[in-house]
Amino acid sequence: MREACISSAHTVTGLGPNLDSLWHGLMAGGSAIRPLTRFATGRYLSGNASWIDGLKSTDGRSGIYPLLERLLDGFGPVPADATLITASTKGCVDVMERLQAGLPGDPAEVPMAQLLSGIAARFNLTSQGININAACASSTIAVARAAAMIASGRSEAVLVVCMDLVSEFVFSGFSALQALSPGACRPFDRNRNGLTLGEGGAALLLMSRERALREGRPVLGVVAGWGAANDATHITAPARDGCGLIQSVRQALERAAIGPQQIAAISAHGTATIYNDQMELTAFRTLFGERHIPMNSIKGSIGHTLGAAGGIEAALGLKCLKESQLPPTVGMLEPEEAGEGFLSRSVQQINGDYLLSTNSGFGGVNAALILRREEI
Repeated sequence: MREACISSAHTVTGLGPNLDSLWHGLMAGGSAIRPLTRFATGRYLSGNASWIDGLKSTDGRSGIYPLLERLLDGFGPVPADATLITASTKGCVDVMERLQAGLPGDPAEVPMAQLLSGIAARFNLTSQGININAACASSTIAVARAAAMIASGRSEAVLVVCMDLVSEFVFSGFSALQALSPGACRPFDRNRNGLTLGEGGAALLLMSRERALREGRPVLGVVAGWGAANDATHITAPARDGCGLIQSVRQALERAAIGPQQIAAISAHGTATIYNDQMELTAFRTLFGERHIPMNSIKGSIGHTLGAAGGIEAALGLKCLKESQLPPTVGMLEPEEAGEGFLSRSVQQINGDYLLSTNSGFGGVNAALILRREEI
């Protein structure tokens, strides 16, 4: 089996235009959550989100396109034979909103086909690619699929591009579900009261180690393991016992050929909804017992970026392993009892080579990645 190495990683979030700005903002305990002005929020549960200036459509085109421009500008060369995988839950849904309001917009933009073709053309790729839409685990599964393709020899290089916007369509939906926090979200806090939406993107280039070395590309880290499972419990609520997440993590551990004791840190989904956070803590206690592993959620800083969340967190995970540090969980004031010893409002040190990143979503989907530090 070939190693699936990550040779390039870039992010755009409410905390800045690249991975370094995200890292420094998180390490300083910063938050991009603020009042939302893109559309009127008076009839919704919340008026806040983590959003990026300049992504509102003014010419009839989706705000996804300026997000992609920022994400892909300066990303560097991509092999023409790279397979393209995108991850997005709603893509250009803001165009649908414009059309519904009688404003200019191209209906052909609403499906993902044009986005895929545009990214492929930008890098002169022979692959037109596929989009992964698996709710909030979309980009975790996209990275897992990319790693599996490289490990099996089906591809030597895979470009993964993840993106989602804060749209009124999504905002109104989460408000209707009573899932939005009126203020800013508080992941894993015992008084948490809902999530805060965010937007952003991540781009990652995965390659076989042989291809990366042959082309003189850096190796930032390795996707050592991956797993996905569905708990088949409810359309929006997770299984209380965390069975789907537990199965996903066990698959990832088996794929990485390591034991639970070798996980040095956990980048959790941590949406700050009552049931998601409790489910994750239950799953991690089942998997790791009473061992106190440094764990965090970054959603108190950049909000829940939906289909982009796992890609952003994977890119950040590489940085965490390199620096041997885990950013604080912003917004958490009093940790849930089951999270005591795992979670911190301060920076935590990482002692080890493996980081577990997990995401879960509507429909019972769960996914896990295990990243390995690159030996220097």
